[in-house]
Amino acid sequence: MIRSLTASAVLLALPTFTLQAAPAISAGEYVAKLGDCAACHTSEESKPLAGGKGFPTPVGTVYATNITPDKTHGIGNYSLPEFIKVMREGITRSGNPLYPAMPYTAYAKMSDEDLTALYHYLMQEVTPLPVANKASDIPWPLNMRWPLRGWNWLYHDDGRFAPVAGKSEEWNRGAYLVQGAGHCGSCHTPRGIGMQEKALTEADPLYLSGATLDGWYAPDIRGSRYDKQALIDLLKTGRSQHQAVNGPMAEVITHSSQYFSDADLASIATYLTGLDDDAAAARGNRAYASAGGKANYAMYCSTCHGNDGRGSDRVIPSLVGNQTVLAEDPASLLSVLLHGAETPITQGHIGYRMPGYGWTLNDEQIAELVNTLRASWGNEGVAIKPATVKAQRALHE
Repeated sequence: MIRSLTASAVLLALPTFTLQAAPAISAGEYVAKLGDCAACHTSEESKPLAGGKGFPTPVGTVYATNITPDKTHGIGNYSLPEFIKVMREGITRSGNPLYPAMPYTAYAKMSDEDLTALYHYLMQEVTPLPVANKASDIPWPLNMRWPLRGWNWLYHDDGRFAPVAGKSEEWNRGAYLVQGAGHCGSCHTPRGIGMQEKALTEADPLYLSGATLDGWYAPDIRGSRYDKQALIDLLKTGRSQHQAVNGPMAEVITHSSQYFSDADLASIATYLTGLDDDAAAARGNRAYASAGGKANYAMYCSTCHGNDGRGSDRVIPSLVGNQTVLAEDPASLLSVLLHGAETPITQGHIGYRMPGYGWTLNDEQIAELVNTLRASWGNEGVAIKPATVKAQRALHE
């Protein structure tokens, strides 16, 4: 449902295209990987695709449903047209609208070919599991579904992806994947008063310009912030030469993007790095390095990240020019410093864990450390205050 590319320091994090399935899996399973179905529809307690994972919203928690072909609790009774309708319009077989935590707003762009392949995979290759769905804890009357039809009328465009004239096939394939199955805008695009994504395509500069969600900041991924090869490496392995992924995006890589074909990864990187980048300069007072921040960096950070902040290639991320360190919204940086983080586990790569220091550093000390990181080695970031750290700490207490 909802995820984010959070790059760690910390950085971290189809016109009808022919499917480019990875070896040893069916075309439908590959589409399921593109859409990251498992990450949302599998909870820590449930078996794969049996639902139960909770997603907080401003009005309560919504739980992912069972999408195995079980005929009582899953989608076993869905016909192909009914399946396509729920994927594109967010309307279930029984006529109830889904909460837009399910990114049908993005899946609407998917081709009939891909949705048909996904349907046959779920119906024929997935084991049916008789696991009952969990009702949301949204209180009455906010849990009534009929107003969601009004939300769809106001905010949902169920049109298919249309290739952009004058762009290469690779660029358009990347656009299709990012806007459709990959639903990258669900996390990386700011939301409006109705919790709708403010933009759905690259035509609007707000699209993929960064947003805060569940205590993490999904950064701006438009333009040249990330090198093309670095993007490919991050999506495939969770790390590049100078960066690493943690936070919610780590799940996306573990369950989804590590399985993308090389051609699709290249297409995504081509699309993202080719977008116009009109981001405004960071506002606010410049951060400065304090004696206390320097002392705590030396004690807690320098062993891994080095006195020069450059880390170790493909293992410890560099803090120099790090997008998470420098982001005006410090949510992801603070989450890592307070609570720690772990890079994703991918094929041939174990995860590395950074410990959190919220247990030993108070709000003022964390703020000093952040400001020191933002003002060292040529970094120029906005200063934060202890009150910001206090608010971030409270999100997970």
